[in-house]
Amino acid sequence: MKSSTIPSLRVTPQFRHDAESVLHEGESLSAFVETSLREQIERRKTQREFIARGLAAREAAKSSGRYASKDEVMGSLRSILNAQREKE
Repeated sequence: MKSSTIPSLRVTPQFRHDAESVLHEGESLSAFVETSLREQIERRKTQREFIARGLAAREAAKSSGRYASKDEVMGSLRSILNAQREKE
């Protein structure tokens, strides 16, 4: 597959300076922008999937008429958290 480019981005000199000021040693501004873009894409995909699961759960609860109480949900989350902490 052929590669393509991302559109150039016009920024103020201060914004460019701020971006360059946080680069790691040996890191280019292009590499920083690419990494930032990849992370934002992944974050948005994850967010979209999370929302879709929540909406599906809502519909399943409406259909079945079965809802979990706040205490049940919090207890379940505490159990998951405690199990993770024990692994560490």
